[in-house]
Amino acid sequence: MAFKSSAISDLRYHPVTPEQWKDFEALFGERGACGGCWCMWWRLKRSDFEDQKGDGNKRAMRKIIKAGEIPGLLAYKDGQPIAWCSVAPREEFSVLERSRILKRVDDKPVWSIVCFFVAKPFRRSGVTVKILEAAVQYAKEQGAKIVEGYPVEPRQEKTADVFAYTGLASAFRKAGFKEVARRSETRPIMRYFIK
Repeated sequence: MAFKSSAISDLRYHPVTPEQWKDFEALFGERGACGGCWCMWWRLKRSDFEDQKGDGNKRAMRKIIKAGEIPGLLAYKDGQPIAWCSVAPREEFSVLERSRILKRVDDKPVWSIVCFFVAKPFRRSGVTVKILEAAVQYAKEQGAKIVEGYPVEPRQEKTADVFAYTGLASAFRKAGFKEVARRSETRPIMRYFIK
């Protein structure tokens, strides 16, 4: 199922299913987005992540998608994949459960947005805000009442792209998220409450 952003008419969003695997693979490229991650960082114990970095992580993500799980959304411009947003129920991301800084705020069920990857030509253009809005809409369609994110709040104005993979707090604010906890100076926990 594809849907359009009402704010940017030329972006389209698709939940990643087996039919989108080639597009996901093309966007992530040979390096798996960043250092062989393939967006498995939040799903694995650190030792497992390191052991299968690169092709192993790629195979693990493909297995998730082939099993029918939707690990996130792709944004398309002119038919080409330009951005990724990882969104799923919090339970899918075991690293969150083990994190001291990002531990649960309460016992309410939430969907979590843990990662973004935007193709270089489209960075710093507002695409992250738009795919955040699409991720909230997608989570709502799946029955979510709360969508949670774990962005960075950089100490300086510019942050290297590699350190902004969880998104910037400013983008989450623009998409309507509110801070609900902060256990680290640079890592707020932000929520979007679906009405």
